[in-house]
Formats: sequence, structure tokens, C-alpha cells
Amino acid sequence: MTSSSPSSPAAPALSLGSRWQQYYQLTKPRVVQLIVFCAVIGMALAVPGLPTGSEWGVVLAATAGIWLVAGAAAAFNCLIEQQIDAKMKRTAWRATAKGELSRVQTLTFSALLCGIGSAILWVWVNPLTMWLTFATFVGYAVIYTVVLKPLTPQNIVIGGASGAMPPVLGWAALRGDVGPEALMLFLIIFLWTPPHFWALALYRTEEYRKAGLPMLPVTHGSEFTRLQIVLYTWILLAATLLPFLSGMSGWIYLFSALVLGLGFCTYAWRLRRNYSDELARSTFRFSILHLSLLFAALLLDHYLTPWLG
Repeated sequence: MTSSSPSSPAAPALSLGSRWQQYYQLTKPRVVQLIVFCAVIGMALAVPGLPTGSEWGVVLAATAGIWLVAGAAAAFNCLIEQQIDAKMKRTAWRATAKGELSRVQTLTFSALLCGIGSAILWVWVNPLTMWLTFATFVGYAVIYTVVLKPLTPQNIVIGGASGAMPPVLGWAALRGDVGPEALMLFLIIFLWTPPHFWALALYRTEEYRKAGLPMLPVTHGSEFTRLQIVLYTWILLAATLLPFLSGMSGWIYLFSALVLGLGFCTYAWRLRRNYSDELARSTFRFSILHLSLLFAALLLDHYLTPWLG
């Protein structure tokens, strides 16, 4: 006969640091870092030379506000996709997917970040940037996550408009308008998003199928998706030349855009000819490097070209 202690120790409560780490992970920090980086580049390109003393204050406020609202959108995405995340290996670890954070906690956290970020943008930046950033929140968290993602294989194409907004937000923060230069940067990210995401979807096809999401490899197959990646990378390469052709940037950027663009096209061509999950992973990783270095080259060119000239 066995007996048990009447006062068995309870499971240890989650420490405050661990709880805050869970909230922090809901903001998808790696994704948000790239978003904020592109927004900061938009700010830098919006003014000639380095920002002035007062402009530095706007840069800091805009960076904080955009970061908070982007984090809020990511957290709301985790809330809406709680059940889907639980079915997918790459997202099953999230606190929402594991039920460690309730829906009320997640919604409150998202609303708090969005409210604080929007207030910062309204008070210390300008109303246009606040409204554009809030529209981006709605576009990603609601239109893409709730409507497009579960309904159409073109979800990432249409929804990519929200992900392409960061440089526009940065430009609006410093200039108070949306100029053609900002729209060129928007176009580059808009065209970059589908091949970037489809490379991921290719080696995660079965996970998306299991989750019931109509991603392009699920609905149209691997071969069709790989063809689309090839086409998009070449169109993207052409779009990345626009800053040089319009006089917005110089030869440093042009060289970088050609090298990075042809590299992305090469990955896409290899993926089309001889597919493997490992090559799809490499293509996905290179796509992140491509965008990061492309925008870094824009920044470098912006400051060095006048000095060299």
C-alpha cells in the first residue's frame, strides 16, 4: 500500500524575469529589429547629412514609437494564431501557444504597447507618422493575420504592404510627408517579401498544411512556388536599381544592389533547378542578409557619396 504526502510541493511559480521574457518574446524581437532598422534608414535618408540636434530627438522618439507599435502587432498576431502556433514546430514554444499567457494578458500587453507607442508618435513626432504606424498595425495584425492569411495563397503578397511600410514611417517622421523616395523603398521591401517568405514556406510546407493555412507551396505545389521566387527575385533586382536611377543614391549603392540582387537571383535559380530543404533554408537566411545589407548600403552611400564627391 502506497501513501502520498498531504502537502506535496506545488510546481514552482514562474519568476518575474521569466514572465517578462515571455512577454518580450511575443514581440518577435528579431523581426521587429529588422523593421526598426529599415525605419531608421528611412529617417536617415529623409534629411541631408546627419540629423540636427532637434531632429535627433525626433529620431529617438520615432524609433521608440515604431518599435512599440510593431511589437504590439506581433503580440496580437501571437494571440490570433494561438491554435495555429501550437501545431507548428517553429512556433509551438511561444507562451501563447503553450497556454502560459492567457488571451486577456496577451491582449492587454498588445494594447498597452500600441497605446504607448502611438502616444509617443503623436506627441513627439507628428500625427502623420502615428496614423501611418497605426494603419500598419491594423494591416498586419488584422487584415493580414485575421483575413488574408487563412483565406488566400496570395496572403503574403497582399499583406506584404504592411511589412513594407517601415522606411515610409521613418521618412514621414523626419519630413512630415511621404515622398517618392520613400515609396521606392516601400516597393523594394514589398517585392522582397514574397520570395523571402516563400523560401521559408517551402521547407515548412507540411507544417502549414497541418495547420490548415493556404500558403503557396500548399495550394500550388513546390515547383510553382519556386518559379514564383525566381520571377520575384529578378523583378526585385530591377526595383533595387530605382534609387540609383532616380539620383537618390550613388555608385556605392548601385554596386551593392547588383551584387546582392544577383546573389539572391542565384539562390532562387539553384532552388528552382535542384530543390532541397537545406537550400531553401539557406535562401531564406540569405534573403534576410540581402535586405539588411541593401539598406545598410543605402545609408553608407547617403553619407559617403557627398563626401567622396
